[in-house]
Amino acid sequence: MSRQRARRGRGLAGAALLAVVLAGCGSDGYEPAGPFRPQPEGPPPQVGPPTESSPAPAPGDPADPESEEDAGDPNVVASGLLVPTGLVVLPDGSAVVGERETGRLLQVFPDRSPARELMTVGGVDTAGDGGLLGLAISPTFPEDGLFYAYVSTATDNRVVRFPMGGTPNPVLTGIPRGETHNGGGLVFAPDGTLFVGTGDTGNAGLAQDPASLAGKVLHVDVFGRPVGAGPVHSSGHSDVTALCWGGEQALYATDESAEGPDALDAVTEGGDAGWPTAGPDSTGPVVDFGPAEGGLGGCAVAGRTVFLGALDGRRIHTVQLDGTGAVSQEPTEFLTERYGRLRTVVLDDEGALWITTSNEDGVGTPGPDDDRVLRVFPPGGAQDSPL
Repeated sequence: MSRQRARRGRGLAGAALLAVVLAGCGSDGYEPAGPFRPQPEGPPPQVGPPTESSPAPAPGDPADPESEEDAGDPNVVASGLLVPTGLVVLPDGSAVVGERETGRLLQVFPDRSPARELMTVGGVDTAGDGGLLGLAISPTFPEDGLFYAYVSTATDNRVVRFPMGGTPNPVLTGIPRGETHNGGGLVFAPDGTLFVGTGDTGNAGLAQDPASLAGKVLHVDVFGRPVGAGPVHSSGHSDVTALCWGGEQALYATDESAEGPDALDAVTEGGDAGWPTAGPDSTGPVVDFGPAEGGLGGCAVAGRTVFLGALDGRRIHTVQLDGTGAVSQEPTEFLTERYGRLRTVVLDDEGALWITTSNEDGVGTPGPDDDRVLRVFPPGGAQDSPL
């Protein structure tokens, strides 16, 4: 059981911006493109080249929606991808999406301009549900152009950072690695610190083991140094696939479990989400979903509305919260069974949701244009009052 277009001008502007911010996408590594773009610091990266046991699959070319079946679907901004998982919206309104199984990063545009391949993160190990998972951009991205990624290697899960086209350097290493439940949630807080969601690697006992980084939400600064008494911020999680902010200090996690329903957790410092053993001090979920509706893989918050991507449920859940953070009405859904398995959900400044499909992951039933990146305005919008 599993607990489990805007404007053509914007696309052209996005390409022009990345010509500066993402300069250096060549085989010679990163070349600074301005006075605030330092060379990557730190020791040589431990994300190594592909090995015999973990070869790098050859990436395919992204399909042009204008020439595919999706040409008539205004929700589809890119297609022909392979398990797009991490996604970040850039300041210019375009997005960068990462393919879990190839490590490839592409820029996609709200006006459905052809996707632009940027680089490939080498050495990721895609066994089980590992690979290139969460993505985030630096809190000072306009100045430093740095991307953060949660990746699986042959020996661990880790957070790395890099300028586009540059070498990934380790930020946080030694997160336990397994065949399943490798986590991957990343989100920056308003104060510029980083929260990292991990999984229990299929070993439930690790989630409540204070000596392990597995099954936790971690809290570090941009260099990977613990914040507060950390790095463990909360424990008792099964598989934190995504993290999202709602309001000034509200942090939420999607938690996919091997047993029972999948949950949306409110994450608090020192909290215990109750996996595998709920104690008197454990916090219950904000809301949970059974196997037929679950497989939670992404979340985004707009005011008092939380949007959840469901892989097994093949839909987006809409959860309305009250001023205390509790569910105020029965959750609703949209895009049900329309695009298959839905994973990542990211909100942009215009109120649109960027959503990735995950039909090529070996579990779904891929169509001729899968996988896809969608950009959708949710029905009814969101309740804008802060939590």
